[in-house]
Amino acid sequence: MTFKKAIGKLHLWLGLGSGLVVFIVSLTGAIFTFQDEIRDLTEPWRKVEMPATAPLLLPSRLQAAALEQHPGVKAATTWVTYYGPGRSATVYFTDPAGVPTQVYLNPYSGRVLYEQDLRRHFFSIVQAIHMTLLLPEAVAKWVMGGSVIVFMVMLGTGLVLWWPKRRQERRQRLTIKWGARWRRINYDLHNVLGFYAASITVVLALTGLFMVFPGLLDSAMLVANGGRTYPQEKSVAQVDTLQAVTAAALPLPDVIYRTVQRHSRGAEMVLIGPAGNGKAPAYCWAYQRALHYYHRDEYAFHPVSGQVLQARFHAGRSNGGKLSDMNYDLHTGQILGLGGKIVAFLASLISASLPVTGTLLWRGRRNKKAKPKARASAPISA
Repeated sequence: MTFKKAIGKLHLWLGLGSGLVVFIVSLTGAIFTFQDEIRDLTEPWRKVEMPATAPLLLPSRLQAAALEQHPGVKAATTWVTYYGPGRSATVYFTDPAGVPTQVYLNPYSGRVLYEQDLRRHFFSIVQAIHMTLLLPEAVAKWVMGGSVIVFMVMLGTGLVLWWPKRRQERRQRLTIKWGARWRRINYDLHNVLGFYAASITVVLALTGLFMVFPGLLDSAMLVANGGRTYPQEKSVAQVDTLQAVTAAALPLPDVIYRTVQRHSRGAEMVLIGPAGNGKAPAYCWAYQRALHYYHRDEYAFHPVSGQVLQARFHAGRSNGGKLSDMNYDLHTGQILGLGGKIVAFLASLISASLPVTGTLLWRGRRNKKAKPKARASAPISA
């Protein structure tokens, strides 16, 4: 067996083994790419009219309004998010029945605009399928991670199979012969589109793997930092429970919000985590642009006094730290704005098509009828 035939066999069996997972993950990824744009068009409660002078309400006011119909939920267990000018704020919590709920409010008036059960939300379901295939987390980690690794190997073997022996054949390998028979068109769709999308799909696959296996991301950060380590970027804030502290004069979320406004000026999106049980820090993230997660500052606060225990600013992050911060935006393409999302969407669609066109190629070759052998001519008798 030649090297290229061995590569072809490997490509085939890896594809048959992982094709269904790759198809589902790629298709749901393509659907999820434009979720913010689609939701802005179909969910009017995500946007509000900006008054001329009214300031944004403090988080405690939003919590009180959101929980008015949920007396069994404690404010200290909620997440509050401000999404920037012209957008509603949200309060997220899990109610006593275990229902994950997101309440949208006008951040200027405190009026409840909409209450959403995330178990039934379309994009929440799409995201869950994309990330776990609705499998238990411990199982999903290896099924998803293994399939993505196999897919990356297939991209490499596919390039080996695609690569032409002669230079004059390259142009032929880069175009789809739309006028040919459907088998030839399917062959070109698999090979040509796979070649064009390979570099983008590698980025999407790698950034997805970084989410599944954080150890891989740590390795990438080490490479980006030239082998240097920055322990301060990994340190975790601690609360000294034996230290006597004075409780904050304002509700803790309000103290956090005002502190972040002073130190992260210009941040459009602010996410305030639960206040905790008095033993663990309360966290907050301030993002430079709404619905973008790369440029961010991170804070940890004392859960009683509201004192800043830790602050990490984007400007002070190492190259590896910035790479880690941009991972989600790279995965969705939004690091490059709308154009990047379009590229990620098309690459995801092509990735979803490859198992389909590849399976059709395999079935076509299996079912191809053998050519009839020519009959041997009878010997001429004397």
